Amino acid sequence: MTGVTATYLVHDQKGDLEKKAESIALGLTVGSWTNLPAVDQDQLKKHKGEVVSVQETEASPAAGHFTDKRKAGLIKISYPAANFSADIPAILTTIIGKLSLDGEVKLMDIELSESLQQAFPGPQFGIPAIRRELNVYDRPLLMSIFKGILGRDLTEFTKQLQLQAAGGVDLVKDDEILFDNPLTPFEERITAGKQVLQQEYERSGHKTLYAVNLTGRTFDLKEKARKAVSLGANALLFNVFAYGLDTLQSLAEDPEIHVPIMAHPAVSGALTASPLYGISNQVLLGKLLRLAGADFVLFPSPYGSVAMEKSETQLIAKALTADNALNKAFPVPSAGIHPGLTPQLVEDFGIDSIINAGGGIHGHPEGAAAGAKAFRDAIDGVISGQSLDEAAANSSELATALTLWGRG
Repeated sequence: MTGVTATYLVHDQKGDLEKKAESIALGLTVGSWTNLPAVDQDQLKKHKGEVVSVQETEASPAAGHFTDKRKAGLIKISYPAANFSADIPAILTTIIGKLSLDGEVKLMDIELSESLQQAFPGPQFGIPAIRRELNVYDRPLLMSIFKGILGRDLTEFTKQLQLQAAGGVDLVKDDEILFDNPLTPFEERITAGKQVLQQEYERSGHKTLYAVNLTGRTFDLKEKARKAVSLGANALLFNVFAYGLDTLQSLAEDPEIHVPIMAHPAVSGALTASPLYGISNQVLLGKLLRLAGADFVLFPSPYGSVAMEKSETQLIAKALTADNALNKAFPVPSAGIHPGLTPQLVEDFGIDSIINAGGGIHGHPEGAAAGAKAFRDAIDGVISGQSLDEAAANSSELATALTLWGRG
């Protein structure tokens, strides 16, 4: 069928998964079927949702608090493309809209037909083009974050940016809660950042991208993003779930906003956290963000205090990098990252990923430049087959980091 196939995890109070599946397939498409006259059935046939499969499964432990027993199952339903326009809001309304209000139902996976997928831009740059831009091909990229920048002026901003770039980071991003403000105005961050990074490039030959946080009223974003590019911005950070996936797609498709876009997961937990309701992380942070045009996707790492289950992070990364017609997007596991985790990060996410650190760079006793160098030395060592201790033997910065944060 040309359209979208959705897989749901259902905990059915009535215990009849087949009936539940049919009610979803009909309720989200033609509404009813058996009571319709034959002529109406014939006319509506191309719009009717079809149950593809129903598989009973073990109930989630989270369902244990219900006083009545529920039967759990994975239900797969196919929705014809004739039912919706080729845009993400229409697709989401079709496959999870009012269904999100109908008991314990979680959208676990989606599959778009090839013809439907072609209607979406996907990442405009993706992994290969970003690697070409940075001239880095054989290792994970390294990214850092401004820290403690709220309430500080451009002097502190440029100082932090210079130190991070000097240490060898490939990307620096704004904090997602750094909005336009009098001390570090949006446009001035771009022009100051461009100057700092150009000076560092001329000094070392190392190129660094700076992702400025694109914020403000929704209908002002395009013009603001175009202005950013005209001022020399070479990447954008975007809190996509505060605005909507369709807004991201609109930015990614604009030929005047031809810079890579970094999607931040803020607000997404309100949609994904429950094991019984909402949308799975692989769909929301993986497939849909790639479909809408994110070039980089941040998500909680399996290692920090705000950790995500490793299996969940691996599904996100797979969705972002699976072979299909769309460009691949960089997975960016974040939070709790320090140099001692480098071997684990490479093992879990491969070289087509970004190692993203905040405190793991800024918290280095010798400063942010040393913190960045510790990561670069750890990455280079791991990629060349060395242990961390072997790499640290030739890097005092890495040795200090391992003493402070440990290994793994």
